[in-house]
Formats: sequence, structure tokens, C-alpha cells
Amino acid sequence: MLSLDGRSLDLDGLVRVARHGERVRLAPAAAKRVEEARKTLEKILARGTVAYGIKTGFGELEHVLISDEDAKQLQVNLLRSTAVGLGDPLPTEVVRGALLLRANTLAKGHSGVRRALVQLLLEMLNRGVHPVMPSRGSLGASGDLAPLAHMGLVLIGEGQAEVEGETLDGAAALARAGLAPIALEPKEGLALINGTAVMTAVGALTLADGFGLLKDAQVAASLSFEALRGSPAPYDDRYVRLKPQPGAREVAANLRRLLRDSEIIPSHAGPHRVQDPYSLRCIPQVLGACRAALDFAAGAVRIEMNAATDNPLLFPEDEESVSGGNFHGQAVAMALDHVALAMAVLAGFSERRTARLVDGRLSELPAFLTKRGGINSGMMVAQYVAAGYASDNKVLAHPASADSIPTSANQEDYVPMGMSAALKARTALENAQRVVALEYLAAAQGLEFLKPRKPGRGPRAAAQLVRTRVPPLEEDRTMSADVECIREWMRRGELVAAAEKAVGRLN
Repeated sequence: MLSLDGRSLDLDGLVRVARHGERVRLAPAAAKRVEEARKTLEKILARGTVAYGIKTGFGELEHVLISDEDAKQLQVNLLRSTAVGLGDPLPTEVVRGALLLRANTLAKGHSGVRRALVQLLLEMLNRGVHPVMPSRGSLGASGDLAPLAHMGLVLIGEGQAEVEGETLDGAAALARAGLAPIALEPKEGLALINGTAVMTAVGALTLADGFGLLKDAQVAASLSFEALRGSPAPYDDRYVRLKPQPGAREVAANLRRLLRDSEIIPSHAGPHRVQDPYSLRCIPQVLGACRAALDFAAGAVRIEMNAATDNPLLFPEDEESVSGGNFHGQAVAMALDHVALAMAVLAGFSERRTARLVDGRLSELPAFLTKRGGINSGMMVAQYVAAGYASDNKVLAHPASADSIPTSANQEDYVPMGMSAALKARTALENAQRVVALEYLAAAQGLEFLKPRKPGRGPRAAAQLVRTRVPPLEEDRTMSADVECIREWMRRGELVAAAEKAVGRLN
């Protein structure tokens, strides 16, 4: 069980809860902080202090004062008016990630909500009550307002939620799980929606998959390297360490490990070419840069996962409320734009090796990796598909965070488009997965023409797994199912696991 304390949540913990259903509890120290912050809010209310979103309207309506008797209704109205999200519903894993992150920021003890509200969020996670949250409507400033409002409605018995595979209205969904709606107190509606939980959940899950894809990209590249009879000299640590860019040295070490005990490399040790093309020679430098981009983004996302992102924030030690801009998702948006760029580079780099594999003039293998060219077109169009996805990722590499459009009568006059950056990064990652799956397919076929010589331990193990479900291409056949099979192995980490079983854990 994960103990939520508002301070130590990491990518692995989020994945365990969001994807694998690990149960969650509120850490005792966090529960105490939540209760102290609530007492502070009640003292502020008792003093009659004007505080944004508690005794005032929202956004441009901040100058409108709210009476004590209307303060609770203000929070309900906020959820109702903000729940105008559109588009496809977010996947269940993203909804679970957002519930967890919203609870985690409230657990920091600076939001002023009651402990019962945090507990309800956690019980929804533990009992599988998943709000239906549209994917579109957030600009990433003032947080993910629209999707989080759809989440918040379920807590008060409105909106819709999925339970046990059935979509019900909020009250029925809670009842199905043995839970009851909560009546919001001052500040609580605002605390539910004011923050970056949704874009951060999408980003965290994308990053978790991105690190897995980065390993697959290296294993697939090692298959291509063997099929194209590359030289391992550029992976020499003496060489790579002279340019200590983050990630490059680790990738080079992985390649040396993967290629160990190759029977193909010694067979062409002579001066068959002066230098390999960049798509082989520069694998450490290019994939190392992709790794550095993911590391940077993961650092930003981990900070956001454990940040107080609503507004205003309470400081119990001073009995004060401070209004500011921690809800602004610029850091996450820029980080996830960096991820989309990394996925564009990774996909484009992989496609270049697939293109080389099918070009008989460059690969010295049968054209399009088929024995009977002409009557068979082999893997000609497999490269077309890889090229299409790689080109799509070039478009997706345009940064969403470079854009802004003013909202709320120009009160919110610079927004980061964080949700757009998150969804774009997710799409770029899925595109890149397909491109690497196509490289696996083509490289495994290329190795067929070099038998009986065997590739290094890593590519040998991965190729053997491919061949358990994907036979060699002897005559033309439909290959879509082959690619999807490989992609599913990638999603489950099975190709990397096979390679790591043979060579040890990759960096």
C-alpha cells in the first residue's frame, strides 16, 4: 500500500496506483498537516478576511464579494460552471493518476480542505470509482480546470463515473462502491480544480513509457546494427567519454553489452567501409540526447507531483492565506514539449535504419528484405509506414508551450497550454513506439540473411522472441498484426527483458 504524504511520490509509485491498482492511504503526518491547515482557514473566515476564491468570485470576478451564507454554494457553482470539458474521455489510468496527484497536493497541508475530502479521493481510488473526465478544456493555467471539475462533480454526487465497467451518475457510482457524496465547505471546490494534476498525470505515465521505449530503441538498433554489419568502434568508452554529454556514455555501454559474443561482427572485421552512416555510428550521441531530454522532463514532473498547486495557499504557522500562481503549468508544459521533441528524434532516427535495411544498395541485403523481389515487394511499404509516423512526429515537435491565448477577460493573460503539450507528447510517444516496432520487424528479417552467423547476445535474444510469433517473411503477407504483436511486447517490456536476461540490466 502506498502511503501518501504530499512530498515523496515518484513515477514508480504513480504507475503502481494508476495502472496496477495499488491501494493508497493518507500518511498520519500528512493527515495532521491537513487538519492544521483547515483550522487556519476557519480562523481566517472567522476574522472576516477577504480571501480570493473563499469570500470572492473567481478570475475576473475576484472583485465580487461573497457573503458567508453563499460561501458553500460558491464552491458547488464553481464545479458546475467549470465542467464544460469536451473531447474523448481520458483513459482510466490517467484518471487514477489525476485522483492520486490531486490528493497528494492536498496532503501537503496548504490547501485548507478537510481531511474527509482527501479521504474520499483516496477511497475512490481504492474502490475503483473513476470519474469520466473529458480530455479537452484545460489551458494549463489556473490548472486543469475543466477536467478536474468533472472529477470534482462526482465527489458531490453529480457528473458521471465508471465503476466495475459501467458508467453511472456520480451519486450512483459512489453508492455502488459504498461511498457517500460530500457537501463542500468554503475553499474546497477551488482546491479540487486549481492545479496541474491532469497534465502531470498524462506526463508521468508518458515518461514511464518513454524510458521503456528508450531501451527498446537501443535493443532494436542493435538488431539493425548487426543486420547492417556495422562497426562497434564508435562505442568505445575511451572515445565516447571525451564528449561527456548526459546519456551518451550509458547508451554506448548498453550497445557494447548487447553486442557481446557476436559472430557477425568478426565476419566483416576488415576495411569494408571507412565509416558507418550516422544512424549506426551516432547511436550513443542521438539516443543519449533523447535520454537526457527524458531525464530533464522527469525531474520537472516529479517536482510538480509533490507541489502545492492550488490557490490561495494556507500557512498555518503564520495563520495567513497567500494568493499566487503555483497553478500555472509552464514548467510541465515546456518539459513535455521536450519529450515530444525527443520522440520525434527517436522515431526519425529509427526510421533511417529501417530505410537502410530495405535499400539493397546500402544494406547489401536482398532489396526490401525479400528473396524473390518483383513478385514479392517484401518490406517496401513497412518503411513507408515508419516514414509516415516519423513525419507526424515532426509536426508534433512544435512546442505547445510557445503558444498562449488570453482568457477570463484578460485576467489570465498568459497560459502555457500544458494539457495540449501533455496529449501531444503522449501521441508522439505512441507514434515512436510503432516506428521502433517496425524497425524490430525489419531488422529481424535482415538477420535471416546472415545465418548461420549469430548476432550478439542481446539482439539474438530479442530476435528469438520475435520469431516465437512472427515467422520470417518468405512470401508477401499482411504484416500489420506482426507489428502490433511486437508493439505489445514492447508495451509489456518483454523484448527488453529478453535482452536483459541475456546481457544483464541495461543502463
